[in-house]
Amino acid sequence: MDFDLVLQGTVVLPDRILDEGYVAVRDGKIAEVGLGVPPAGRERHLLGKALILPGAIDAQVHSLSQKDQEDFLWSTRSAAAGGVTVIVDMPYDEGNLVCSAAAVKRKIDHAGPQARVDFALYGTVDPEEGPARIREMVEAGVAAFKFSTFGTDPKRFPRIPPALLDACFAAIAPTGLTAGVHNEDDEAVRTYMEQVKTSGITDWRAHGLSRPPITELLAMHTIFETGANTGCPAHVVHCSLGRGYDIARSYRRDGFAATVECCIHYLTLDEENDVKRLGGKAKINPPVRSRAEVETLWRKVAEGDVWLVSTDHVSWSESRKTNPDMLANASGVPGLEVMVPLFVKGAVERGIPLTWAARLMAENPAKHFRLDHIKGALTPGKDADIVVLEPRDSVYDAAVSGNNVVGWSPYNGIRLPWTVSATYLRGEKIAEGAKVLAKPGTGRFVRPLPRQAIPGIET
Repeated sequence: MDFDLVLQGTVVLPDRILDEGYVAVRDGKIAEVGLGVPPAGRERHLLGKALILPGAIDAQVHSLSQKDQEDFLWSTRSAAAGGVTVIVDMPYDEGNLVCSAAAVKRKIDHAGPQARVDFALYGTVDPEEGPARIREMVEAGVAAFKFSTFGTDPKRFPRIPPALLDACFAAIAPTGLTAGVHNEDDEAVRTYMEQVKTSGITDWRAHGLSRPPITELLAMHTIFETGANTGCPAHVVHCSLGRGYDIARSYRRDGFAATVECCIHYLTLDEENDVKRLGGKAKINPPVRSRAEVETLWRKVAEGDVWLVSTDHVSWSESRKTNPDMLANASGVPGLEVMVPLFVKGAVERGIPLTWAARLMAENPAKHFRLDHIKGALTPGKDADIVVLEPRDSVYDAAVSGNNVVGWSPYNGIRLPWTVSATYLRGEKIAEGAKVLAKPGTGRFVRPLPRQAIPGIET
């Protein structure tokens, strides 16, 4: 038979939806996408109304933020179960800031034997070294760089002040890679945090009050203006506010490369209900905002102002998320297993075309990290990374699936009208329902395709 795998169902592409469409796979690559009667294949599944999408690329994952906790063994297991076929891992690992070629290599060697899905890596800088090692990290294969305008920890998650940020952007610009930045103004956040502490407020309200919208928006101007000054593509790695997407659009109108990522928690959770109910388990930087802001962000999706959707996944142990003093909790939540069905649910409920799912969680991330020569689309010649969702109601519970290193999730109890039923990586089924089939080591390190010849870097 001509094809190894044939799937028929509702094929979701970035620009159109093929009802009764099919995807055919040969030798781990997409071979054909079409309409009507599907061709024969060694394995052939007629899936009825099921959605067939490109495997998701999660642009923001923290597999190693807490020592001896999650690691790639678990993050990539959650990913496989959730239809995520590539994770892009952040450089702020506890005990190993990824800020040199040696650190990049260590991380590749560490992750490779564990990974169940493919992975790409961010690099960053040690503020004391500045941009000196940016070129060597490009050679080592990083897909982008990450910085922060706020200092969470001077060693593990340091603030990069304006002049150094400018120097780093200038060093990255010739490589064509993107500089992604955590967008919270350090001086403003610290001032508001002191005000909250002085007020005596320690409950769920404290976090939002300590990081009001202005702290995010000030930082976004700094980031985009630095990109404009250096010619480096500037990317804000998460924005909780509709106004932030307007700022990015104004820079793009002026001809600059300025993009913004929206995390799935900003499209799902709100402050007055979920943060109030969950406390520390919904503490995220920047904070989850009001329900009105959630709906504004969905409008930004529909208007094309969102460039990527990601999770900012991190599986803190419960002990770091249950302090009654809201500000004492670690920031961040797990989301890899549930991002795709949550986005599909939200889009369907609001009448937003599912083409945005293929674009914001696959096509655009592949372009962003320069992986689009092999990833991100159901296009002949690209890797056959596919996720199938069935129209079957389920209620999410992170502890029940067994695919998470922690049993808690801010999404527990949410009813999902579409459930991931199968995930394929390079044409091989790596998950069936909640059962992950991929063994550790199935995933591969993927590196960007150089966009231009850079002296000293092989193309």
